[in-house]
Amino acid sequence: MNLFVIGFGYTARRFVDLHGRAFARVTGTVRSADKRAQLAPLEIDLFDGTVAAAATLAKAAEADIVLISAPPGSGDDPALTAFGDAITTGRARRVVYLSTVGVYGDHQGDWIDEDTPLAPEHDRVQARVRVENEWRARIGDRLAVLRLGGIYGPGRNALVELRAGRARRIVKPGQVFNRIHVDDIASAISGAIDRERGGFWNIVDDAPAPPQDVIAYAARLMGIAPPPEVPFDSAELSPMARSFYASNRRIRNARARQDLGLVLAYPTYREGLDALWAAGEGR
Repeated sequence: MNLFVIGFGYTARRFVDLHGRAFARVTGTVRSADKRAQLAPLEIDLFDGTVAAAATLAKAAEADIVLISAPPGSGDDPALTAFGDAITTGRARRVVYLSTVGVYGDHQGDWIDEDTPLAPEHDRVQARVRVENEWRARIGDRLAVLRLGGIYGPGRNALVELRAGRARRIVKPGQVFNRIHVDDIASAISGAIDRERGGFWNIVDDAPAPPQDVIAYAARLMGIAPPPEVPFDSAELSPMARSFYASNRRIRNARARQDLGLVLAYPTYREGLDALWAAGEGR
């Protein structure tokens, strides 16, 4: 079984690290030569987001499983434009597309699931919905869309941010969201590959929580004082960061548990941070 990865980023690399032995051949794309060098000895091609080389297209067409983790741009989706025909007419029995729970928009803290109507509020999540639909129109039931919560894991977590002095406790009353450990995403990808049919699933933890609580918990693990609370209204934030706080929702993961056999290794941020601290993160 061959795997082809479009956008060999943080999550895709972790999936291959944990589950790569299931594949006879792993190939994929990155945008920079430096990133390709970091991924050696994996068989990685350069893809600049415009035109894919003929040899790269052939790898996409020959793959039994395609994992798409590259985000869409503001216009046409580079992955769909460059690889859509090769994947549609190729041998892939499953295409796993990593999307975001941002497609649901703001629900003022209410619980939502996969049956909740999509209401993307910003250009980048509107693009996600468009690309989800375009891939679905092309390949139908071969498509598995995983809508991810806030990703954290080794090297990318509140412990690291605190140690580096970058963590802030920005407080917006009532604000909550779900997270997901990258290892649990890897398990969900594996479950989506093994399932006979595609679909749409929320890949999130069991405990939507205020972002300031996560920072405070990490600080307790480290035995340091947490950074002071900063009211959201007076916080200096980039437009992207501010848009992140615009959506307030609690997301259910019951369908992923049932359909994909997903058993969370880290059902809340507490278990996730405990394990990362024990592994030496943030020290």
